[in-house]
Order: sequence, then structure tokens, then C-alpha cells
Amino acid sequence: MNQRIDLLPVDEADEPRNRQARDLARRQLSWPVNLAPETLSYVSEGHALLLGNERDVRRAARALANRGLGSLSLLITEPVAAGANDDEALLAATDHLSQHSLSREQRRRLRLSGYLGCFTASLDTPQGPLDLAKALADRTHFDLVIDLGEVPCLGLELPPPGYLAFHWEDAARDTRLTEAADLVGEFDKPRYVQVDAQRCAHAANGQPGCTRCLEVCPADAIASRQGRIEAWIEIDPYRCHGVGSCASACPTGAISYRQPTAPRQLDTLLGWLSAYLTAGGRTPVVRFLEAETLLEDAAGHVIDIPLEELGAAGHDQWLAALAGGAAEVRLQYHADMPDRLRTFLDDQLALARGLLSALGHAPERLVCLAPGDTAGRDAPSALPPLTATPLVLTGDDKRARLDQALDRLAELGTPDGERHALPAGAPYGGITVNQATCTLCMACVATCPTPALGAGRDAPRLDLREADCVQCGLCEAACPEDAIRLTPGLLTDPARGERRVLHEEAPFPCIHCGKPFASAGTIAAIKAKLADHPHFAGDAARRLEMCEDCRVRDAWRAMARDPDAQLKV
Repeated sequence: MNQRIDLLPVDEADEPRNRQARDLARRQLSWPVNLAPETLSYVSEGHALLLGNERDVRRAARALANRGLGSLSLLITEPVAAGANDDEALLAATDHLSQHSLSREQRRRLRLSGYLGCFTASLDTPQGPLDLAKALADRTHFDLVIDLGEVPCLGLELPPPGYLAFHWEDAARDTRLTEAADLVGEFDKPRYVQVDAQRCAHAANGQPGCTRCLEVCPADAIASRQGRIEAWIEIDPYRCHGVGSCASACPTGAISYRQPTAPRQLDTLLGWLSAYLTAGGRTPVVRFLEAETLLEDAAGHVIDIPLEELGAAGHDQWLAALAGGAAEVRLQYHADMPDRLRTFLDDQLALARGLLSALGHAPERLVCLAPGDTAGRDAPSALPPLTATPLVLTGDDKRARLDQALDRLAELGTPDGERHALPAGAPYGGITVNQATCTLCMACVATCPTPALGAGRDAPRLDLREADCVQCGLCEAACPEDAIRLTPGLLTDPARGERRVLHEEAPFPCIHCGKPFASAGTIAAIKAKLADHPHFAGDAARRLEMCEDCRVRDAWRAMARDPDAQLKV
């Protein structure tokens, strides 16, 4: 591995200097936090739906009586053993409540959705959906749901606010019941993320594309919506928990955190690194962690990056930290991480390590720490920093900033100029074009969500800047000639950042005025497809070889000569 500077690994003698340098860096730049993010409100009157087996539902209803909830509706979804409901006091305390029992078949047709203050529950019937809020509580919705079923009705890692799922025998039962009773009133929550539809690679011109954000959300708060022609990504802010994995997974920056923004967060990180090295700190280690797990100060050489959610920083920020002077980047996992978030971060680590290896660097510079691993947190890095020169990123475009970090890592490494395989689904690669079948119709350019694909201005030409390609597949899906194939993997050649021609043809001149207006391949393909069309029969076929202006003029001249010509078609 190529190391450009000679810095010794940190030892105990460096600790005072490292701690002083880190504290100085923190004073010079404050970490961006959610000081006043845009918020949304939940309004709940406490009308609750309790579902589960009859005994547990009635127990919960009795425990919640006189606790300030608006109303209690009981939905019996599971049978209990014979004799289990012979408690007359329990029946007397709850028998006046609105209630309904479901058969085993009906339970499979129960539909529940929503969030605090706006839950809908319906039952599919032969006559149509039965609105349970209307039937049980004479309301348009329930405000909260208490699910005591053996299997939760909503099997989500991060269920929506207002949905509480637990068993009656759980040790935390009383705490959960108190939590439910407190869900009355108005509650504010930040709008964590936003979507820029212009940058989104999910779909274009009716073609399907990127689905990375849909695959990583542990709250299922992201959905693909289909219009008459186009599909788009929609994030439900009321169900979003702000995990941030969607923003980190998005290759174009279409999804981004509102506060702090990714550019500001990364610029602050790089500023800390620069100040640390300038103040004489040695072999810095950057640790990403969730702010609420920052219980005690780490060793002096460890620069902690406190995030609201660990998923808010992905491989682009980790690699930028290494390119900006960190010797190592560590991710501090914690015990309460959703499984889908853990899987996402593991995948991001595999991708980042693959990129490092392709550029000639040790993948061991990126590590994850198990929950509570203080020894691993404070351990000195066995590798020196790649550079002591600060990294300054320009612009706000996520992909452009990432490319700047990759270019710096390429300068500091030993890239071989070849294409290197990366984990499946990585947003790096190019495309190949079958020149024998490509007609340069430019459908691929029209669907490309980034500046990756371009059309020639002065000649029929298709070109590519691979650094902008996110492997969404829209061009491949849109090509009517099936002439495009994705070529995944990181190309470690400077040509990755340059435009190269994929296919070019001589322009086809209009047979009437001589103006070039299409490629020869496009005209040949159109003539072949319209050979039997009655509108282009006989001499009219020559109009296919005319530009749009001459084609219209020729049609009008024909009509002037024979006014009934259009009736003969």
C-alpha cells in the first residue's frame, strides 16, 4: 500500500498533545446540530384501538380506564382457552366498551395503517371494506393502537408513532401502558429528510430505475407512487424516524437530511481534522456514533462525530475523512440498532472497503465497533494517515463531492487503471453500447437522471462521463433497440472523469434542403418500421428522409395538388 507521509503510530507520549489538538479543533468549529428544524405535529385525542386475545385486551382496557384516554375500542383477534374469561369482575369492567370479535379467516383480512392521531383499521368483506373506526367508535380514525397479539399486526422494526405492540406478560407492560395513556395532546417532531425529485433516479419516462432507498428504510416510510405515466418516491414524514439510511443510500443526493445538511456536516468534520493536524495532533481516528451513546470522552487521538442517527453518514463521508487526513474511520454500533440499519451499514462498509482496495489502500482503515467496545474505540491506529494536507470539497452536489474525495484517494494510492468489481448494487460503473443496433435515438439521454449521458451538439453522438453514472438502469430499460448494458464496477483510470464517445454516426442530411437532422441509423430504422404504413406509401416515403420543416411543406404541397389525398389514406 502506498503511504505518502511518514507519521508514527500514536503512543502514550502523544496523548496530551492529541487531546489538546482535538479540543482546539472543537472550539474552532462547532458541530452542526438540529437547533430549529422544521417540524410537523401529531394531534391525538386518545381514542385507542386495543387488539389481541380477549383476556389480554380486557385486562389492558381495565388498566387504562380513567387514565384520560378519549375512548377504548376492543378488537378480539385471537381466541383464548376455555374458561379463561370467567373473571366476572373483568367482564363487568369492560363489557360496556365497543367491541368486536374476528374469526380466524377475518383476522387475515384485517388492514391497519397510519400513525399517531390518524390510524385506519378496516376489514375486507364481500361487500367491501368495513371501516372499524366508524363501526366501533363512530369516528373517521383511531388515535393510537395497542397491539397485544401474539404476532404484531404491523411487523415493522420501527413502527409508526402511536403504535405500541407488546405482550401482557412483558416486564415493561406497565411502562408501555403508561406510555399509551400519555399519548393525548399535540406532539411535534422534526421533518428529518427531504426529496429533490429532479435528482431522483427512481423512474423516468415510464421506465423503472433505482430502488436503493426503498430497500433500506426500517420504518417502511418510503413508497413508490405510480401516476398515469410516471412513478416517484414519496416519504411519509409522519412515519419517518430519521434513521438516515435512505439519504446515505441515495447515490444522487435526491434524498437529504434537512438539518444538518450533509455538506455542512462533512465540511465540519474535515475542518476538525484540519485543525487537529495543524495543532500538532498525530494519527487521528474518526469515530462515527449516535450522539446519545456518547457517554464518556474517548482517547485524545479519537475525533468523535456525533450523529442524530448512525445511518446519516455513509461511505461517502467515511472515505472523505480518510482523504482528509484520518488514519482510520470507526463506526460505533449500538445495541438498539434496527436489523435493517445494521445490514445497510455492513453493506456500506463492504462497498467502502472495496473502493479503498481498488484505489490501492488498506481496507482495514474502515472498521466497525461492537456495542460497548471501549478498548477498540481507544486503540491507536496501526496505519499512519494517508496525508496531512487538508481536503476542501466544493459545491453541494453529493456525487461531485464524493468524486473529489475519490480523486484525492486515487492521488494518494496506487490505482492500476482497471475496472474493479464491487458488491452487487454499487452505484459505480459505466455502460456499453452495441453500435450495430444503436440508432442514436437518444431515449437513454432523455431518461438519464444525472449528467452521465450526453448527446453530441454538432453530430449524432452518444457520450458518457462515467463518474456521474449511478447504475440506476434507466438507460438500459429505455433503449428501444436493447443496445445498452450496464458495466458495474469502479474504473480506476482518470478517464472515469472524462467524457468518452460510446457511439457516433455521420449525420443524415435532408434530401430537400440538405440540413443534417438525424443519424443515418435512425432514418434507416424508421423507414424499416414504417415500410408498410399507408401514409408513407409510394412517393410519400421520401418524407422520412426530410427534416421536419421540409416534411410539412411537402405534405401541404401534395394536398394542394390533390385536396382529397388525405381521404384516400
